Amino acid sequence: MKFLSYNIQYGIGLDGRYDLSRCARVMQDADVIALQEVERHWPRTNNDDQAALLSQMLPDHHWVYGPGFDMDASQRDVKGRLVNRRRQFGCMLLSRLPIVWSRCHIWPHRRTVTPFNMQGQALEGMIRTAWGPLRVISLHLSHVSEQERLAQIEFLLVRHRETPFDGGVWCGDEREDWANGEAAPDNPLSAIWMGDFNSTPDSTEYHRMVGSSPYHSGALHVDAFHDSTTLGGHQADAFTSHDGPDEDGSHRRRRLDYCFTTADLACRVRGMNIDEAEGASDHKPVWTELDLEGPS
Repeated sequence: MKFLSYNIQYGIGLDGRYDLSRCARVMQDADVIALQEVERHWPRTNNDDQAALLSQMLPDHHWVYGPGFDMDASQRDVKGRLVNRRRQFGCMLLSRLPIVWSRCHIWPHRRTVTPFNMQGQALEGMIRTAWGPLRVISLHLSHVSEQERLAQIEFLLVRHRETPFDGGVWCGDEREDWANGEAAPDNPLSAIWMGDFNSTPDSTEYHRMVGSSPYHSGALHVDAFHDSTTLGGHQADAFTSHDGPDEDGSHRRRRLDYCFTTADLACRVRGMNIDEAEGASDHKPVWTELDLEGPS
């Protein structure tokens, strides 16, 4: 199965042009897609509902959308009637397989004087593959500070460790009215975290994810996550983000976007690719291929 993590920068490319269809063309061959910076009803993108538009452009994919940022964008129509509308910014998951359940995890974040900061989140969904059920998360860590990103990673790691004891989206026996008679769904420990971590491979945040040490940087810990970039044999200097421009007019190129897997999935990574030539966003598509055809 092909997994794709992609910060689409709300459809604005390196050329400064807004074209959501360019992003959709990039992701059309993916089986599971984790998107960041998807927005609804912003003037800068024609007040489009980007989640709805992307679902139309990728009609073979199930989808869910989870906003972190949400504010009123209501207006009156020509007859003076209220049109309720929310201006939102968040993450999206798309999958050829049904997304059995989904939920948003709202990040801890700190109030700032400067720079601009806003509420973020991780969007989690569960799919059932031939290999078995797994949780997929699309996330976007804070751009403000290492301290805030570490708090967000720790927050989600705690939730991850509690998975075996978590009741999931629904549980118990009173399910007729609430879950159409369906039994409590899988809530597996197996997981794939994809997104914009706003952290480079030498950062404290990255090492908190993989549990590495200066003595064994490539160690695979049972209770840590594993970078598909390393497992997939991709070049160490690969980049996923164009920052800038700097004072000299050039753009900094950094690796900020990742696909991390739990230990039980690490051996199933068959390939990884970062499309460094793609310019539909200021971030690059991060592809990971996993062998999920057989049972676990």
